[in-house]
Amino acid sequence: MTATARFRPSVTVAAVIAREDHYLLVEEETPEGLMLNNPAGHLEQGESPLEAVVREALEETARTFVPEAFLGVYLARFVRPQRSEDVTYVRLAFSGTVGEAIAGRALDAGIRRTLWMSVAELAACTDRHRSPLVLQCVRDHAAGRRLPLDTVFGHASLGSPWIKG
Repeated sequence: MTATARFRPSVTVAAVIAREDHYLLVEEETPEGLMLNNPAGHLEQGESPLEAVVREALEETARTFVPEAFLGVYLARFVRPQRSEDVTYVRLAFSGTVGEAIAGRALDAGIRRTLWMSVAELAACTDRHRSPLVLQCVRDHAAGRRLPLDTVFGHASLGSPWIKG
């Protein structure tokens, strides 16, 4: 790495949603084929992590996500040798609830469908996970990990629209 190069990880958010011992996942088209993921996506400029996870969950599941707890910060490196792509992801994971799918609302481009899976079902198909963070976040939630939402702080400077409370 040269002196001028900086490490710039991709910051993502993920929604971990449980209902009756099953977790809401998305099946999505990726360069590696059809994969499973938590509803997740990239943090966008000017957006708080809470705003991002609510937006991403809605776009990928057509359901309104209500964050209830912060699960943690997760780090994963993904290498695609055929493209010389080496990306590190920093994931902020939140748990919460969703209502029913909004009638008529389309899923985000690339999302094939949503499905509910148990921890055992998810653990049995790790070759189909978008990243190792999918199962780790679910296992942490199943183990009872919960941190207050205000664990994630965003300073509102220059008029940035941060969620309060």
